Amino acid sequence: MSQEYKQDLSDNAICNQTGNVPFYKVLEARLSRRDILKGGLAGAATTFFAAASPVTYASKVGFNPVPIAEGSGPWPSISSDYQWDVLIPWGEPLEPDGPAFNYPPNSADQAKQIGIGHDGMWYFPIKDRESNRCGWDVWDWNDYQSWPKNMENPAYTHGNWHGVLCINHEFGRNTHVLGKEAPESLEDVRVSQHAHGVSVVEIRKSGGGPSGKWSQIESDIARRVHVNTPVEFSGPAAGSDLLKTPNGNIPLGTVNNCANGYTPWGTYLTCEENFNGYFGANGEWTATPEQERYGFSEAGFGYGWHIFDKRFDLSDPDYQNEENRFGWVVEIDPMDGTSKPVKRTALGRVKHEGIALTIGLDGRVVGYMGDDQRFDYIYKFVSEGNWREMLHAGKSPLDYGKLYVARFNDDGTGDWLELTIDNPDIAQRFSSQDEVLTYARIAADILGATPMDRPEWTTVGPDGLVYCTLTNNSRREVANAANPLAPNADGHIIRWKDTERFTGLHFDWDIYLISQSTHGTEDTFSDPDGIWADPDGRLFIQTDGGQTDGGEEVVLNNQMLVSDTRTGDLRRLFTGVAGDEITGIAVTPNRKTMFINTQHPGNGDPSLTNFPAPVDGVTVPRDSTIVITRKNFGTIGT
Repeated sequence: MSQEYKQDLSDNAICNQTGNVPFYKVLEARLSRRDILKGGLAGAATTFFAAASPVTYASKVGFNPVPIAEGSGPWPSISSDYQWDVLIPWGEPLEPDGPAFNYPPNSADQAKQIGIGHDGMWYFPIKDRESNRCGWDVWDWNDYQSWPKNMENPAYTHGNWHGVLCINHEFGRNTHVLGKEAPESLEDVRVSQHAHGVSVVEIRKSGGGPSGKWSQIESDIARRVHVNTPVEFSGPAAGSDLLKTPNGNIPLGTVNNCANGYTPWGTYLTCEENFNGYFGANGEWTATPEQERYGFSEAGFGYGWHIFDKRFDLSDPDYQNEENRFGWVVEIDPMDGTSKPVKRTALGRVKHEGIALTIGLDGRVVGYMGDDQRFDYIYKFVSEGNWREMLHAGKSPLDYGKLYVARFNDDGTGDWLELTIDNPDIAQRFSSQDEVLTYARIAADILGATPMDRPEWTTVGPDGLVYCTLTNNSRREVANAANPLAPNADGHIIRWKDTERFTGLHFDWDIYLISQSTHGTEDTFSDPDGIWADPDGRLFIQTDGGQTDGGEEVVLNNQMLVSDTRTGDLRRLFTGVAGDEITGIAVTPNRKTMFINTQHPGNGDPSLTNFPAPVDGVTVPRDSTIVITRKNFGTIGT
């Protein structure tokens, strides 16, 4: 979500009123013991994890970076070693014969078109038309070379040019979607609702090498999942009264789909973030403590859905608990267009930024999640058993397991604290596990979790290190060596390593990178958000905020950089357009094609950009997916 938008509607609100020790105080105490990271990017490669190793490595990042002088304005810039193309802008038909984009759209057309607010996504390769399910390996830590080996698998070779792209549509302002400040009818609300959610698109590449062109094709699995799509709940809270309304209406929809994840069994995970902003109150309403903790308000974010759609009216007693149906991780089968999306309640209800899955001991699935609000927490889920055995027994690995929240200690260690009704302190506040999961933030408060600087995306590297972007915290009041700015306008990236290969209850942590805008530095950046670790030890970092040159003036559009996690080498690969956010990362199995997104280009203002249309100052800009290839068709990031 755009930095300005997020700060207005989310970042300036603090829902966590506990006295838990915030991360900056933990970090301040930690750094008082070690004299490191004296500010800025100069300390990028200096970490506790790397400090003991005298080995010198050659950088795996070798492309020519985009200079600062070329990284602004209404049009993207890319490394001279790379090229880009546009795929599935907002409003494009899901299939070639679908309704064409017409501005502003109507609700019936929008339900069959690509949504707005392109964000997290993943690419699922297709074997062939007879047996299309190919799946996608997450890291197998007993064989960490699994992905490079699978690159040679004939099924994956086909999948390098034919697959399904699942893409989140986080948000779109009324002024952008409707061309006006507020909806005037239920039809207007439906247009907005149908622009949110997820697109499942079958795409194919015509032509080989770097000159091939990707496009959507006719498909029986392409579909839109939006705010009015039937969904179902599973896991410990599935039958809870907290998810039932007096009206008895069936569960519908997903909204504010931010980052994402994917499973080793070949499904897509979409994450609901700032869901509170779509609710409001038409009549008298007083927020409960639970609603306050999740940031519900009378006006919401100004979408006005509650005026015409009672589901989103907090003051309507018939729809009590409707708000509890949002804030979950949702599993979607990309290869079955008839299947219902499933909200997995074992993963807890927070403002999910995303979920990074990996494989722990004994084949257990482990998922890392950030709750993106100032002073909220980082979570981990561990399945109860081997994921293959659980699926064989008819059990979802995401329905059975334990949910934990992180506490960072000032000696560089940390603890995972279980959110369970069996904890006497939690049992004093809640009466059942479904309550604990539905109000996971409150349970985490009770456990003394560490309030963080807006935890965003998470990713797991090939060496077992887990990375999390902490995008910024404009309410920080105390400067320290790791965040020398007060307030912390630029953010940082933290990383940790769990004991017992992801499944343990303890971890060691450190700061990987400080995101400080530095005057005269070509690799300057701020506000890290999207992040992905590739199998070779590169970290792709995307930004969402004003990219300045050490001052107040914005000199860069948002960008994607690549860092070598062993050497600290950091280079700018791509910059977007004025007013956008760069977000979303997906790759083909051979990693010779990468998909990223430009979200809310120009913040919807055609005077800033008309992307992807040529600059004319009039055409409404459209969120788009960007296809990136190396000119020599090499691996992305080299």
